[in-house]
Amino acid sequence: MKLMRYGPVGQEKPALLDEQGRMRDLSDKLNDLRDGNLDPDRLAALSNIDAETLPVVQGTVRLGTPVTGVGKIVAIGLNYADHAAEAGMETPDEPVIFTKAITALNGPNDPVVLPKNASKTDWEVELAVVIGRKAQYVTQGEAMDHVAGYAVFNDVSERAFQLESTGQWVKGKSFDTSAPLGPWLVTLDEITDPQNLNIWLEVNGKRVQDGNTRTMVFGISHLVSYVSQYMTLLPGDVIATGTPPGVGMGMTPQMYLKPGDTMRLGIEGLGEQNQDVLAYSAG
Repeated sequence: MKLMRYGPVGQEKPALLDEQGRMRDLSDKLNDLRDGNLDPDRLAALSNIDAETLPVVQGTVRLGTPVTGVGKIVAIGLNYADHAAEAGMETPDEPVIFTKAITALNGPNDPVVLPKNASKTDWEVELAVVIGRKAQYVTQGEAMDHVAGYAVFNDVSERAFQLESTGQWVKGKSFDTSAPLGPWLVTLDEITDPQNLNIWLEVNGKRVQDGNTRTMVFGISHLVSYVSQYMTLLPGDVIATGTPPGVGMGMTPQMYLKPGDTMRLGIEGLGEQNQDVLAYSAG
């Protein structure tokens, strides 16, 4: 299934995409895409619903994040060897973990607002894994039993906050609107091999990232298991699995986002995002 949430901010309703690409309202079947509703068994039962019996969502609507009640965003750094090289960093021997504040979450097509005092804001298209069942000390063999599905994620990053002065990764990764997620939560049955998906991002219509998830250093089951050794993962938690090469920091000369820019990004089978870049404005 391809599941989503639509409507104004704070008033989103759950929906699914039918085989004809029409959005079908699910709000009579479940209250929202969160908590126990993300359990793989619950999602399997939901897939048995005849989509033709669900009301079609009419008109153009805003898409919110495809899940809510997210407790934490755990991100993996330098998880594509060629991206580590362009960043001038060594390929890690084990996953590099950092976090993004949940206040950074944003709908897939909502504007990205540059933070106050931004100077080096960058893009990073990533495959996100959404947890569907509590995971604590799980093995790699057990890991996928705890996953609800996948989504597109843009790990927007202010490099000056992240790397310069008293820089810390979480500082550069957590400004409001810096974590667009969606458009869909795609369940595991829809994706034959998550380690062989084309992944790309365009800035102002120019393709700058063009990779494939097969070049990840650490695969999805490894990451879910690894993270669960250090923190308990709960339904709705998001693991962003790293980005392929082509970020602005790695270009010569370096290139960063500015007001008026647009981003378009996607992953094979998981849909696309489109974002306008806006300047920060107090109030």
